[in-house]
Amino acid sequence: MEINLVRKNNKFNFEATGPEGHIVNIDANPQIGGEGKGFRPMEMLLIGLGGCSGIDMVNVLDKQKEPLKDISIKITASRKTDEVPAIFESVNVHFDLYGELSLQKVERALNLTFEKYCSVANIIGRSATITFSYAVHEAVQSV
Repeated sequence: MEINLVRKNNKFNFEATGPEGHIVNIDANPQIGGEGKGFRPMEMLLIGLGGCSGIDMVNVLDKQKEPLKDISIKITASRKTDEVPAIFESVNVHFDLYGELSLQKVERALNLTFEKYCSVANIIGRSATITFSYAVHEAVQSV
C-alpha cells in the first residue's frame, strides 16, 4: 500500500492520494494555522474506524443472511488533552441499522467486528477504550 501526500499551500493543507487515485484533503487545527481545507489527522483515524467497522458489519450481516437495508455510523471520541501527544482516551461507535434484523445476529456481528475483523479498531484499541452501541430500525432510512 502506498499513499502520497502533496502540500497544497504554505501552511498545513495536504492532498493525499491513494493507490486507486482517490483524493482526501488534510489540514491542521486552526489554533496552529490550519485553514479548514480538509480533515484533521485524528479525524481521519475515526473515519478509518467507521469505514473499517462499517464494512465488517455489512459483510458479517450479509454472511448471516440478515436483511440489512441501510446503515449509518456515528463516532464520538475524547482525547487525553493534558498529554502530548493527545491520543484518544475513549471512542464510541454507534450503528443505526435498518431492516428486520435479529438482535442476536447483530450483537454477534458487532462482537466479531470489534474483537476479530476490524484492523483499525485493533490498532486504536491498544491505546483507547472502544465501545459500541446500536439501534435497529425497521423502516428504511430516508435519504
